Amino acid sequence: MKILILGDLIGNSGKKAIQENLNKVIEDKKIDFTIINGENAAEDGKGITKDIAEELLNLGVDVITSGNHIWDKKETAEFISKEERLLRPENIAAGSPGNGYGIFLSKNKKYKVAVINLMGNVFMKKTEDLFVAAKNLQNKIKLKENADFIIVDLHGEITSEKMALGHYFDGKATAVVGTHTHVPTADTRILDNGTAYQTDIGMCGDYNSVIGMNKENSIMKFLNDSKAQKHFPAIGQSTLSGIIVEADDLTGLANKIERFIYGGVLNN
Repeated sequence: MKILILGDLIGNSGKKAIQENLNKVIEDKKIDFTIINGENAAEDGKGITKDIAEELLNLGVDVITSGNHIWDKKETAEFISKEERLLRPENIAAGSPGNGYGIFLSKNKKYKVAVINLMGNVFMKKTEDLFVAAKNLQNKIKLKENADFIIVDLHGEITSEKMALGHYFDGKATAVVGTHTHVPTADTRILDNGTAYQTDIGMCGDYNSVIGMNKENSIMKFLNDSKAQKHFPAIGQSTLSGIIVEADDLTGLANKIERFIYGGVLNN
């Protein structure tokens, strides 16, 4: 089983890279299941629309995760309850529309893949307790009982919180990945008990930028320049950034993890 997990998709540039490359990547790498964090996929880099979600799913994405920008487009609250393949963090306010996890079939319909979406508590929008939510989910979804494979996307700001959650799920999930900071970390590995892990898998966006946003405007904002505008995405060639996990069919745990960096300036 080969699972491709891609980081935050940023604006039109990131979407174009998916349009032009995802099918080829899935075919060349023999990918069985694809996940992408789509919370920055809208043209302005904030939120996701119904049309974009449907396009990503039609392009070969199996599940879209999200984070703190999930409600930035008002329409999302209307369609997320109907589209089970778009997830919002499980530990956002109780009663929010949509789901924070789901169990989905692999492309060959042979395996059940559980995808869990969580959001960090530190330096993020107010959320319910991350580790309480994680504990509840561990009781609901057990590897090789409820699902053949389990993937966890923790959308969070700080590395220690992500690392702690990775170890908390070690041996109980196929992979735990961090999203949100838009920069891939160099700690790609398999933890002691068989869970693939990376603190942040980066973004699918233009890296000639400030975390995907136009660099000149970002600098002006840091300088408190009155001419600075609201942040808007960079529009150069995007890098697709994430990981590929090869998992054991019998145990559901990881046999191999590799960083996936494709195209754009980061690739060079």
